[in-house]
Amino acid sequence: MPNTHLLIGNGPHKVIGLHGWFGHAKGWGPFAQHLNGQDFSYALMDQRGYGGMRGSGGPYTVEQIAQDALALADHLGWQRFSLIGHSMGGVSIQQVLVAAPERVRSLVALTPVSAAGVAFDEAGWQLFSAAGSDGQARRNILDFTTGNRLTGTWLDAMVASTKTNSDDEAVAGYMPSWAKTSFVDQVKDKKLPVLVLPGEHDAALGEQACRDTWLQHYPHAQLEVVRNAGHYPMDETPVILATMVEKFLAGVPG
Repeated sequence: MPNTHLLIGNGPHKVIGLHGWFGHAKGWGPFAQHLNGQDFSYALMDQRGYGGMRGSGGPYTVEQIAQDALALADHLGWQRFSLIGHSMGGVSIQQVLVAAPERVRSLVALTPVSAAGVAFDEAGWQLFSAAGSDGQARRNILDFTTGNRLTGTWLDAMVASTKTNSDDEAVAGYMPSWAKTSFVDQVKDKKLPVLVLPGEHDAALGEQACRDTWLQHYPHAQLEVVRNAGHYPMDETPVILATMVEKFLAGVPG
């Protein structure tokens, strides 16, 4: 059976969405409510250990996420499709590209980790490592990556959501895979359409970080900063995010 997933729309342009480290298939926030289901079909997938895949066991790697995404595409009968990846999902969509480049129409990278991983300092590594089981560490990361500017009510709800919708062992298990990944040589010559969307207030993976990585790996890529958003524009600015994503996807060649 394919990984559990949320289907939105029945349009001709197929799109697979791969969530981030604290996400799940139904955790894309209000963004999912504003998607165009006439022109696009979206399949928002649960990674192993998340959402409907809780208790599934690993392996908890970005390579496995990519293989599960391809299996989902096969199950849906989608030969070619675009990909949206948030944060950790930014690595995963590139792993799909490496595994099956002929099937991928375009990439939308949303506040994404790059194919070079993340160069943590010691304090950062300790904080993110603690988030495997520590809800307060997750809250601190959420607050930091959204610019220390959002209501604690949202932060608390996000922590509760990630604790309810993910296995601690999965959160802990995926971190070395997305953070220490390095496969730039496998993607740097790809010429497909790529849109990179950093958040204006993302202190971890903001505009400069994306220019230093994604735009070096894909020199032809488009980069647009999502204003008034940090690392979670699907919650912070959902309508403009859906507009930006679908404006790009509408221009992708068939």
